[in-house]
Amino acid sequence: MQFEIDNIYHIYNQGNNKKKIFHSAENYLYFLKLYRKFVSPHVDLLSYCLMPNHFHFLVNTNSHSIKIKKIGSLNLSELSNGIRMLLSSYSSAINKQQQSSGSQFRQRTQAKLLEIDDANYPFICFQYIHQNPLKAGLVERMEEWEYSSFKDYLKIRNGSLCNQVLAKNLIGFDESNFLKESYSVIDIDKLAKIFNY
Repeated sequence: MQFEIDNIYHIYNQGNNKKKIFHSAENYLYFLKLYRKFVSPHVDLLSYCLMPNHFHFLVNTNSHSIKIKKIGSLNLSELSNGIRMLLSSYSSAINKQQQSSGSQFRQRTQAKLLEIDDANYPFICFQYIHQNPLKAGLVERMEEWEYSSFKDYLKIRNGSLCNQVLAKNLIGFDESNFLKESYSVIDIDKLAKIFNY
């Protein structure tokens, strides 16, 4: 994954063969704990959602994100290495728990650059990430899903993973209209750009 400073990226991956990667509440929380340890120091998180078989992060890169670190024969950015450590550490723990082996995730984690333009793709992605559990039929209301940043933005939980001030400045959502905007339908053509298809 290549990153440039001061850009917004949609980072996502899913379980191998779309298999479940989170088997319990403890798994979700452990993944977030690992995120805080390995990834948080190198990037500003704007929103996230963990789903039973995949995850989404919307991040803004900073000077720490792009610093190069030598790992064996590889030269990786701090952010790329942080994501690598997150996924490998989590896979090791789940393999032990599930008595399995190998990576729990698809080989290539995707990182899609989202430019702030007339279409405001970061805002669309921000909404899409929070809408995931609702669209999948896991909940009837987005605020019921425990494993996303939606509750934090609604101020019904005091989560500290996301840089909410930066998110508001970069994405430009309306706090007073946040709930209503969050439930608006997203144009399928605009979603296509978020996922490279």
